[in-house]
Amino acid sequence: MKKALAMAVCFMFIATAAVVIAGPTAPAGKSNIGHLYLYEKVPSGTWPIVEDGAWGKMAYTRSGAEFSFVFNGHGLEPDTDYTLMYYPDPWPGTGLICLGSGTSNNGGNVNIAASVNTGNLPIEGDKNSGAKIWLVLSSDVSCGNKMIGWHPTEYLFEGDLISFVDTDV
Repeated sequence: MKKALAMAVCFMFIATAAVVIAGPTAPAGKSNIGHLYLYEKVPSGTWPIVEDGAWGKMAYTRSGAEFSFVFNGHGLEPDTDYTLMYYPDPWPGTGLICLGSGTSNNGGNVNIAASVNTGNLPIEGDKNSGAKIWLVLSSDVSCGNKMIGWHPTEYLFEGDLISFVDTDV
């Protein structure tokens, strides 16, 4: 457990340093670390970002044997179970991949870090040109299967699409 925590802290330090150099969403030069912001959005029209709403940031590997990431969410409902997932279109997201889960603390913050064997993202058959990463209520998703509930005002949605290249494929 201590080793995993130390690795997560080290990964977060590297990811933070890359953000300072590269800006909020771009990789740092030839870095293999990507950055993605997730936002609370209004689930209608063009799905605008909720001003001063909940948000999160994920640092992740853009290629490798496994999709490795550190996600930090803020302004969420306290003491709530969340799942970070890859969502392929169309609804109900058949083939979605749960990346990790966590429970928000009393302050509404959650930290989720993992390395997951996802294969390439997006998966074949996804209607998008990149992968959608969402933070959803754990009770609304059947991991490895599909979405089973829909409470979008409680979720964080991607600020951009991402790609991951599995080097073991």
